[in-house]
Amino acid sequence: MTAGGDRLPSAGRLAGIDYGQRRVGIAVCDAARIIASPHEVHEAGADAAAEADYYRHLAREEDLVGFVVGLPIHADGNASRMSVAAERFATWLRTTTGLPVAFQDERYTSREAAGLLARSGLTRGRRRERSDAIAAQIILTAWLESGRDASAAPGALDG
Repeated sequence: MTAGGDRLPSAGRLAGIDYGQRRVGIAVCDAARIIASPHEVHEAGADAAAEADYYRHLAREEDLVGFVVGLPIHADGNASRMSVAAERFATWLRTTTGLPVAFQDERYTSREAAGLLARSGLTRGRRRERSDAIAAQIILTAWLESGRDASAAPGALDG
C-alpha cells in the first residue's frame, strides 16, 4: 500500500475509519457521496476471526466500495507511532474485505469532534461514546470534500 493508499472507485458508498486500538469510529456516506454520517463505534476485540467477520459484514450490509482510514500524523506532517498502526490496520482491512483503502490526514479530528459534541447537550459519557464515530465522519467528509485522487498523499484538514 502506498502512502496515499489505493485508488477508490469513483462512485459508491465509503466508510470512514477513525482507527484506535480499543475503539474504532466508523462513518458511512451515501452512494452519491454527498453526506457522511456517523455509523457507530466498534469496540475492537482480541478475536481476529470475529474482527474479520465484523468488517466483512459491515462492507456487505452497507454496500461499501472502499474505506477511508484516518492517518494520525504529527502537526509537522511526520508519521507518528499510531500512523504505523493505522497503516497496518488498513493493510489488514484491504486484505480482509477485498476493498480498496485510502488515507486521510486526521490531525485535529478528535478535537473537532469534542467541540461539536460539547454543544450537543449530551452527557459527558454519551459524548465520549460518540466521539470516535464523529471523528470518522469528519475524516470521511474531509476526504469527500477534497475531491482528490486517492493515490495522492493524505491531504491536510486545514488546507
